[in-house]
Amino acid sequence: MTTESDPRPTTGDPRFAALPSRPGKVLAVHLSYPSRADQRGRRPAHPSYFLKPSSSIAPSGGTIERPAGTELLAFEGEVALVIGAPARRVPVSQAWSHVAWVTAGNDFGVYDLRAADRGSNVRSKGGDGFTPLGPGLVDAGTVDPEQLRVRVWVNGTLAQDDTTEGLLFPLAQLVADLSQHLTLETGDVVLTGTPAGSTVVVPGDVVEVEVDAPGAPGAPTSGRLVTTVVQGSTPFDASVGSVPSVDDAQRSEAWGSREAAGLPAEPAGVLTPELRAKLERAPVAGLSGQLRKRGLDDVTIDGVRPLHPDRKVVGTARTLRFVPHREDLFASHGGGYNAQKRVFDAVREGEVIVVEARGVTTSGTLGDILAIRAHARGAAAIVTDGGVRDLDAVTAVGIPVYAAGAHPAVLGRRHVPWDLDLTIGCGGTTVQPGDVVVGDADGVVVIPPALAEEVADATLAQEEQDAWIAERVAEGHPVDGLFPMNAEWRARYEADRQRSATP
Repeated sequence: MTTESDPRPTTGDPRFAALPSRPGKVLAVHLSYPSRADQRGRRPAHPSYFLKPSSSIAPSGGTIERPAGTELLAFEGEVALVIGAPARRVPVSQAWSHVAWVTAGNDFGVYDLRAADRGSNVRSKGGDGFTPLGPGLVDAGTVDPEQLRVRVWVNGTLAQDDTTEGLLFPLAQLVADLSQHLTLETGDVVLTGTPAGSTVVVPGDVVEVEVDAPGAPGAPTSGRLVTTVVQGSTPFDASVGSVPSVDDAQRSEAWGSREAAGLPAEPAGVLTPELRAKLERAPVAGLSGQLRKRGLDDVTIDGVRPLHPDRKVVGTARTLRFVPHREDLFASHGGGYNAQKRVFDAVREGEVIVVEARGVTTSGTLGDILAIRAHARGAAAIVTDGGVRDLDAVTAVGIPVYAAGAHPAVLGRRHVPWDLDLTIGCGGTTVQPGDVVVGDADGVVVIPPALAEEVADATLAQEEQDAWIAERVAEGHPVDGLFPMNAEWRARYEADRQRSATP
């Protein structure tokens, strides 16, 4: 709420009517609410930020244009901080004193425009009108920064409702951290992240954001920040720069879930805890032998060796395909948030990223940063029939990696990251998303999901039999008739099994 000492000018650019002046910069944090971080599947150890131009600021009661050719305009209700006194290298204990006011903010973004520069968010979040603020200012000195509430309504229905209590990074920490790197100047705006509940809006929708402090004296409030979505009509010029593009992964993130986006649910995983435990005991050599008995002889990923030969790998395949390098295709598909980065961001716990690199080892297909990302996401392993760069650093990450060799060059030397989550060829074998992948020091085998249980049971039974044969050979028996077993030896083996099974 505002008072008689309202700092805002009565004249000037109407875009900045909610603020004391046009801010020199607008800074925004990527993730700060636990509910949003859990929805994204990651909890960062430290805050990270991006810049928004002050030209993106808009007042309450205005409109936001969904650009022509896009479908995924999403709102993000946020607590916005307005800096009242310059802050440079201030400690957390003093940081809040540099905040003069609190207000409501809406960090709109177009997911269709993230492909070329995700992270910087210049295209997706920097458009005119993409940062509505206001309508009123709350005196920061009258509220507890850990007891603020942000709520969002879409067409009158509550969509977001959360408080600043329990943030991953408290508001004062954000101010202190930013001040380590740059001077926060009077009038600058800090957008402090959004909780779960952000989703897509369409032309005609009305979005309202309110920030208040219900526990503070007088229950001060920003009032409702109102924005109406309208449809843009001017298309992007493909000859100038990036144009809108979307896939199901972007739809799922923009809407908040696959269900909300109208996408089919991810298929249920075949790897139950019981089956996983069996496969962890079953050697790759044994699994390969059992698959061959069932007519599947081309199921080993050839030419790859483990960086961690002592580690057993069991998981389901998540696939990535590189095509041969071509300059124009690398220009269109190699930069920004390309297929390689998307699969490492999307991999889920227990999945194995399998990369088709056509056996080309004269370029890297991943390095330490992507290995760290896969490890943080809980991936079971990475398998590539191409090269790995930063080999020592990748090995040190700890995630099991199978590769055809090491090479210092980046993928643009030989490869274009083309697409993901499709049937690929890796090391001479076909791999489909959801296939069961098992690896040990001998190599990597790919098992069709429908056969996984049967093959695991048969392999363990064979291992038990082979162990019994090994004991007989160690006793001095010749292998003739014993390996494989003839009828006499088979009868002795079954008799021993029966005796050992009898209580």
